Amino acid sequence: GLTEARNSVRVACRQLAPEVGDVAANRRLTCEAIREAIAAGARLVVLPELSTSGYVFESPAEARACAEPASGPSLRGWAEEAARGDAVVVGGFCELGEDGRLYNSAAVVDATGVLGVYRKIHLWDREKLFFEPGHACAPVLATRAGRIGVAVCYDLFFPELVRGLALGGAELIALPANLPRFPQPEERPIEITLAMATAHLNHLFFALCDRCGPERGVEWVGATVICDEHGWP
Repeated sequence: GLTEARNSVRVACRQLAPEVGDVAANRRLTCEAIREAIAAGARLVVLPELSTSGYVFESPAEARACAEPASGPSLRGWAEEAARGDAVVVGGFCELGEDGRLYNSAAVVDATGVLGVYRKIHLWDREKLFFEPGHACAPVLATRAGRIGVAVCYDLFFPELVRGLALGGAELIALPANLPRFPQPEERPIEITLAMATAHLNHLFFALCDRCGPERGVEWVGATVICDEHGWP
């Protein structure tokens, strides 16, 4: 768990399979996942990247049809679930910005509502067809579960970003992700190795939450891992 004073915080990563294009189904899925984690004692719940929308969009119009502002019903539902256990939720969502553009974002939510939103800076592959890159540095937010640094998926591959979160005082980095599976040696997935190394080098906890379930021909690594401040899963 994340050390806060002399108390521990139970962290749960929910490796889910969202339904691409079905916002209502994904709202039910994510709220149920949060509810179950809190019932099991979690104070911090991490959901995958784009958990409100799915990932493998066929067109910009499909992505836009899945988008919600941070004030929308999906994040309100997360806040309602967080209130059940005085918990914090970090999860990825398809954001409709106030500027009318779409962002691949992660929200930090508790019983009071949305504490902060981070818009993914490093877009990967076809994400550039649908999303505008974020322009603000990844945040470190003071929460009931400690000081949480937020990044999304491909950001993990940029050491400067996660180092910035550590220097900003993060005790834990929460990283919603959708990690497509590619052929690689039969060893530990490189994303888990990166999470371990990041935790070890920066002396902080790390919660990487991947997704599962095939989507339009794409399979996922399933590289969900929670590391302690020494880097051990």
